[in-house]
Amino acid sequence: MLELKASVREIKGKKTKKLRKENIVPAVVYGHGLQSLCVQVLLSDFRNVLERAGESSLINLKIGGQNDRKVLIHAIQYHPLTDEVNHIDFYQIKEGEKIIVDVGLKFVGVSRAVKDFNGILIHELDKIEVECLPKDLIGSIDVDLSKLAELNDVIRVGDLEVPENVKVLSDLESSVIEVKAPKVVEEEKEGEEKEGAPVLDNERGREEGENKEQDSSTATEK
Repeated sequence: MLELKASVREIKGKKTKKLRKENIVPAVVYGHGLQSLCVQVLLSDFRNVLERAGESSLINLKIGGQNDRKVLIHAIQYHPLTDEVNHIDFYQIKEGEKIIVDVGLKFVGVSRAVKDFNGILIHELDKIEVECLPKDLIGSIDVDLSKLAELNDVIRVGDLEVPENVKVLSDLESSVIEVKAPKVVEEEKEGEEKEGAPVLDNERGREEGENKEQDSSTATEK
């Protein structure tokens, strides 16, 4: 289990902008039946943990002066313009209590339909929702592309191999990935182009982004 250092946060509200300038990210820890706690973490430390653990792995949160807490990354809020991490929600789990999480999909292997027939992979999902005990939580689920042997083959959620003690909550009939002939994909793209794309008002988009930033700074502090 990866570890992440944190400290209790005294700065709240709009003043947290000062923390972000120092590459410190405000966060909150909460859980079922638990009192929420405002904390802060170093941006570099969090990025390292996020890259290695993802959002569906347990993290040992080491808060100075307190007992360690086993948490999940429940939500990450990003700056609407710079995409920097603005705020983090950590969910503290309870041993013996089932949790519902999104688990990422890891695509492995080679599709024969792509290799031999020049098929094109169409990705539909990159994660699915599951329920399990914290001790049974898995970091990712492999999707074996070698099962896509012929054009138009599809891998659905129900085809994925998951441990028996992990219950899949996503629709089992939903398509995860499929392989199509190049001509079919090209025809679909042409159809989308004919429908046209929405025009973005740059000035309005800029104003909306600034408003979201202000709302995020206010609404995420707990």
